[in-house]
Amino acid sequence: MIRFESLTKVYGDKRAVDDITVTIHPGRVTGFLGPNGAGKSTTMRMLLGLDRPSAGTALIDDRRYAELDRPLRTVGALLEPRTGHPGQSARSHLLGMARSNGISPRRVDEALATVGLDDVGRSRIGTFSLGMRQRLGIASALIGDPKVLVFDEPVNGLDPEGVSWIRRLMRSLAAEGRTVFVSSHLLSEMADTADHLVIIARGRLVADAPLRELLDVTRTAHVRTPEASALAVVLANAGLEVSAAEEGLRVSGTDIDSIGALAHSHRIRIDELAFTGSSLEDVYARLTAGGTDYRAISPATPTHPTTAGQDPAALSSEALR
Repeated sequence: MIRFESLTKVYGDKRAVDDITVTIHPGRVTGFLGPNGAGKSTTMRMLLGLDRPSAGTALIDDRRYAELDRPLRTVGALLEPRTGHPGQSARSHLLGMARSNGISPRRVDEALATVGLDDVGRSRIGTFSLGMRQRLGIASALIGDPKVLVFDEPVNGLDPEGVSWIRRLMRSLAAEGRTVFVSSHLLSEMADTADHLVIIARGRLVADAPLRELLDVTRTAHVRTPEASALAVVLANAGLEVSAAEEGLRVSGTDIDSIGALAHSHRIRIDELAFTGSSLEDVYARLTAGGTDYRAISPATPTHPTTAGQDPAALSSEALR
């Protein structure tokens, strides 16, 4: 388990991480989202003892990283793909990590096989592609068979097969009861992988909820029925929000899945029941609105400064002179 208590990091007059309190539970994949500069990497670095908090604590199984006797046995982390010396082989790099934490050499071969690098384990890291380095970084995180996994942008450099593989890996690790904490800018990937989301903007926590709950916040239903007035009363009495729509009703609320059962219990006929909802991109944009430090200017259609508004024929004749 990971626990942040009033975690704060200040650089000069900038609060990179601002009083975050949240618990990352085992048995599920927790996605960590936020705009560039929101404080995600800083939060992970404080968790792993690479940065010192200005205030608050970041704990792994109720201990700071520096207090762990053999940290690789407790937590595995991937923060960047630059893993190991270019002249060193992948296997020797992992073997050095294993020896430093009293881990069996057999585990090195298991980790290489898990990430698909067993055939190139004796090759120099300097010959690896970005995707291969990323896989090696993941092997480094897995080397101690830890209960807690921390991944920062783990799909960087991976091809489509690799993206599918890391998704299955993270879900299988969570299914084994491990804590899996992963940051990503690929919202579609998080929508397919995460069970729970923690979202920050400008260093502050803006959401800590199950993925389905976040998506259900804006979920609505369209109901077509010849008994719209009667059904509207039933649904409103059940605490749902009801409004008139073309050929029926528009319904929203925290329990819209119960519409069919409510109609059936009151013998009200339903001819059509369709659910719609916002994508994770929509929800994320709403939660982080105003929390983006770096916003590019949308490019305008280029216009030649001396030709705007001139007749095309005049331009052509002018160009021939």
